[in-house]
Amino acid sequence: MISSNSEGTSEIRGRSSKKADVHNEASDEAKGNKKFCVTRISKTKSISVDFRLSRGIAQVSVFIIVPFVEAVHFILREDPNYPEALIGRGTAYAFQRELEAAIADFSKAIAVKPSAGEAWKRRGQARAALGESAEAIADLTKALEFEPNSPDILHERGIVNFKFKDFYAAIEDLSTCVKLDVENKSAYTYLGLALSSIGEHKRGEEAHLKSIQLDRSFLEAWGHLAQFYHDLANSTKALDCIQQVLQIDARFAKGYHLRGLLMHGMGEHRKAIKDLSVGLTIESSNIECLYIRASCYHAIGEYAEAVKDYDATLDVELDSMEKFVLQCLAFYQKEIALYTASKINTEFSWFDVDGDIDPLFKEYWCKRLHPKNVCEKVYRQPPLRESLKRGKLKKHDFAITKQKAVLLAAADSIGKKIQYECPGFLPNRRQHRMAGLAVIEVAQKVSKAWRSLQAEWKHSNKSSSKNGKRPRRRINVASQNRGGAGCSTSSGPETSTSYSITEDRSSARYMLSWHDLYSLAVRWRQISEPCDPVVWINKLSEEFNSGFGSHTPMILGQAKVVRYYPNYERTLQVAKNVMKKKLYVYSKNDNVIDISEDEKLHEIMVAETCSDLYRAVGEDFWLATWCNSTAFEGKQLEGTRIALVKMGELGFDYAIKTPCTPSRWEDFDAEMAMAWDALCNTYCGENYGSTDFDVLENVRAAMLRMTYYWYNFMPLSRGSAAVGFIVLLGLLLAANMEFTGQIPKGLQVDWEAILNYDPNSFVDSVKSWLYPSLKVTTSWKDYPDVASTFETTGSVVAALSTYND
Repeated sequence: MISSNSEGTSEIRGRSSKKADVHNEASDEAKGNKKFCVTRISKTKSISVDFRLSRGIAQVSVFIIVPFVEAVHFILREDPNYPEALIGRGTAYAFQRELEAAIADFSKAIAVKPSAGEAWKRRGQARAALGESAEAIADLTKALEFEPNSPDILHERGIVNFKFKDFYAAIEDLSTCVKLDVENKSAYTYLGLALSSIGEHKRGEEAHLKSIQLDRSFLEAWGHLAQFYHDLANSTKALDCIQQVLQIDARFAKGYHLRGLLMHGMGEHRKAIKDLSVGLTIESSNIECLYIRASCYHAIGEYAEAVKDYDATLDVELDSMEKFVLQCLAFYQKEIALYTASKINTEFSWFDVDGDIDPLFKEYWCKRLHPKNVCEKVYRQPPLRESLKRGKLKKHDFAITKQKAVLLAAADSIGKKIQYECPGFLPNRRQHRMAGLAVIEVAQKVSKAWRSLQAEWKHSNKSSSKNGKRPRRRINVASQNRGGAGCSTSSGPETSTSYSITEDRSSARYMLSWHDLYSLAVRWRQISEPCDPVVWINKLSEEFNSGFGSHTPMILGQAKVVRYYPNYERTLQVAKNVMKKKLYVYSKNDNVIDISEDEKLHEIMVAETCSDLYRAVGEDFWLATWCNSTAFEGKQLEGTRIALVKMGELGFDYAIKTPCTPSRWEDFDAEMAMAWDALCNTYCGENYGSTDFDVLENVRAAMLRMTYYWYNFMPLSRGSAAVGFIVLLGLLLAANMEFTGQIPKGLQVDWEAILNYDPNSFVDSVKSWLYPSLKVTTSWKDYPDVASTFETTGSVVAALSTYND
């Protein structure tokens, strides 16, 4: 949800309106609406007191608050328990944002006169403004007992229910409100927010549009609609809405913030900087704008500006948990910016976040934890002036040579193939270019390795070739940049070494392990978006031993997560199938829960929702899918965990999780090694260099089987899905097959792997759309070498940050 103002400056009713808007409402109410009028005045009070109080209420309506409060003080000196006067003074305090004082007055009025519905309503509004959602809902519910069909109270309670994330209750209140008050534009836009939160996107859009139909200048509704389209990844409509916002009010800071966020999400970092900068001229301490602008400067290599904005983010006064999280991230991002600045003029292969950065730092970065512990135990990066002594972006980094132009054109075309055509996945120009360059580099490096293996195969014993028993060696080479601030302090194998592509000079053999292969794409994914902490999980600190892993929710509370909810029903069916086969699940404390009883098992099998499944088991639980091994006959690897956790009374956290424990890592490491070996053996024998599509059938299947295990492995803190598909495209290209189609609409390839128990089932599901779009080609071999064309980290940053338009 977005709002023209923060909750801290909104009306106590929850609407984010300008004072002029409140003034107009108050003036209307003073003419006859009961909202501010004092009712039920005691007959024993004098006409004089009645007149003074009524005049004071009118003064509140036009914001002459101080004289009104003075008048009420005088009345309350005469009668400290006069409920109407207490309500009036409480209202004045609320307008002044003195909410605690307002609540005290409303509470006293209620104690004196429990039937004072106005006091219950006002206290509910004040509590809502303080963020006391449960108490606010209770008060507003009580107020409805006195005014059962009050659209005003229903509106209030609907907004509080929405902010309390009780979306179904919010929808009920706001739907009733707009039936009683068909012109309540605020109720319509909050109804739109609530509906879209539970996945009712069509109805949500209609509610937002109705709000705008009532008032074409209603900034809040335009902003909410823009965010709605952004969340669905409809960038065209989102931009149209933001344009409307800025036409209505060119000084509306939130409009520039929204457009900056959208540009950032689309990979247009320079455009994002322009909008965020305008927003910051209007609201200089907007922490969201500062943080995103810092990350944009960071991404395009303007490290001095990035550090300046990260520092400004750290200096913003905190008033919410969201700001605290941003400040934690700003601390970590600043360190990464300084590290990257120090690597600008070194070879891109030396950019090694996993090998160079302290494991504890990476763990805290990924988990968004307070950096105090990191500051005490980890060496910090040197100041920017020292980092930039080693070099800064040079003009020649941005110069487009013929070789660069060829590669960038090819990369832009190839990279688009990774795009998911699913709600929530914005097309990101920067990520597409990154993916394209990574695909080509993977193809070039793999092709070189395969040439070496094929040459070896030619000279090897025929029988050993058929058995695929070629000697394979793996060499760990110390990273090119060890020691120094912010780097690993341990000399142990987990922190002081990194996997690297190596050449055995004695045999002229070019060696590439599966880890080396995927690390090529990981490095590109790491440099492309600094906001994303992409690291190998086994390179984290001791947390690795307890199973640090990804957490991808489909349902969070009552909210249906737009990106992943489409996989909900299929995941539910997989969970039920696993439960039927295994007859047990695990509790949140990892204890076994027996579900073999016939009645319980029947309940599970007929469950249609999370709630049904939870009721059948009776407590929080998780279960694990499995992956049939190809390398070891009869072995099953632990796949993905499906977890169901109750969240209070409001819903569930229903998610997939991937714990990367050491034992699981060892299993998948062995499986990946065998899958990579099998692929190399399949291609580097008699089929080497073939351009016959049918002959390459087994090669394609071997690629998909390795991809299946990668997706189930999920060895990165994030980015595993993109990296997996990038490597698949690179492998196909190395075998002279180019993917010329698109991933089918609504399909997420990583979920296809996660929800299949067997690699061959995954192969069958993917090849139905992948194979028809493969074109046999060798034209990619004419591309310039990526590693030498974009040799330095600076040249890579420049390539990802500069477009022709």
